[in-house]
Amino acid sequence: MTNQQKWKELSRRLDEIEAYGRCVGKVGFDMECCAPEEGIEQAGEDMAILGKRLYKLTHAPRYCALVEELHADSEGLTNVQKKAVEHLYDDYARTKNISAKLDYEMDLASNKAYGAWLKAKKANDFSLFRDSLGELIRYQRLVVEKRDERKATVYDTCLDDMEKGGSIEQLDAFFAALKARIVPLLARIVREGKPIREDFMSRPVPIPAQEAMSRYLLALEGLRQSALVLMTTEHPFTDHYGRCDVRVTTHYHEDSFISNVFTTLHEGGHALFMQNEPQELYDNHGADRMTNAMHETISRFYENLIGRSEAFIHYVAPKIRELSGGIFDDVSERELYEAVNVARPSLIRTEADELSYCLHILVRYELEKAFVNGAITVDEIPALWRAKYKQYLGVDVPDDAQGCLQDVHWSSVYFGYFPSYALGNAYGAQILAAMKKDFDVDAAVASGELFRLRDWLTGHVFSIASLTTPDEWIRAITGEGLNVNYYLDYLEDKYTKLYELK
Repeated sequence: MTNQQKWKELSRRLDEIEAYGRCVGKVGFDMECCAPEEGIEQAGEDMAILGKRLYKLTHAPRYCALVEELHADSEGLTNVQKKAVEHLYDDYARTKNISAKLDYEMDLASNKAYGAWLKAKKANDFSLFRDSLGELIRYQRLVVEKRDERKATVYDTCLDDMEKGGSIEQLDAFFAALKARIVPLLARIVREGKPIREDFMSRPVPIPAQEAMSRYLLALEGLRQSALVLMTTEHPFTDHYGRCDVRVTTHYHEDSFISNVFTTLHEGGHALFMQNEPQELYDNHGADRMTNAMHETISRFYENLIGRSEAFIHYVAPKIRELSGGIFDDVSERELYEAVNVARPSLIRTEADELSYCLHILVRYELEKAFVNGAITVDEIPALWRAKYKQYLGVDVPDDAQGCLQDVHWSSVYFGYFPSYALGNAYGAQILAAMKKDFDVDAAVASGELFRLRDWLTGHVFSIASLTTPDEWIRAITGEGLNVNYYLDYLEDKYTKLYELK
């Protein structure tokens, strides 16, 4: 049997595996976006049952044999097929020692934890989520311990799973560099920065107008509308079930019209990645293998580097005035630009300004590292969260809902994701510098030609992400490894000018 014949047999099996995966994802999307509160638990059970079938398919002896054989000898496969096999083997190695019973229990625990998190957040009571989180941490440690190969610590293993090559050592150095330059700059702004007008930022705008703005922005970013859905949820996210079924969610608040602009730009960035991977990758089961940091690079690229730029505000300000019904008519373009870039210590990560954002991630990174590795208990999380927010941001956390319950991420066995946001910020600034060597990005944005950005990213970024490690990816795009100084220089230049610091 030739390797291409083996690949074709494996590919037929993958067709069914991916179909079940999409079904699990769609039930999860329904659970988060439109299931009634009383139906959430049932949706979670449905996902776990579908997951049972998925487990059987990915642990069938013939499937495992094909993956092992093609990983050992991939001669005759295309480069995309070889990379797909490499990813499949990594998945297999991570999960081959997990029993069907344990896999089902983990799925059920994760799905139930989402409902527990929702209830705890609404009740502003961490104790309602405490046991679920503790159970997920226990499962995370258990599955890592079952691996044939693992990193120095459980959390190191989590980080390597999220970003191949990632480690505590790497991220400790990365966050130390961020902290060294961001903390003093934020302190200077608080102490010396010029006043910025913000009185208009909470003016109420009807939800239908906000939805119209969201749809306008998604189209402006260059998304194919016939392959796109826009819905609402408690914690905005974007998912997809193939490049022709991409689903963006947001969360409207009447007094946060401007905030929703940036939420939509962020989620639209994720959607662009999902819609624009090469068809060859989908045809050969190699798509959607980019890392979380790669994905967050693009979402935060559109939210901040583009969305909060002077060029973008210049182009979009007339549309904001139009769709808001004229309530921003007394706001100049410059005032709008300054207001959307205000930097100050704050409580909520998703509402944080571009400058202080990474400090929010630093808090989560340090806590996650500690509780996953057993250095602290679950019971210590709320108090330590408050202490770290006081230490790094100088703010008092009034309650759990605005503290350690504000994010959905810890309601699944998915630890190690948070650093990807900060890494994405740094990758994005480095990629923008490379893009600017090829064309005048500011001019394109100022004239609304965002398709030029999409097309450049498609050729340089989206096309290779699933085929490369993070280090290979950023080197192929920019010619060098991750260099945090692009991001820090960008922040210092922007905010020194914005606040007229000496």
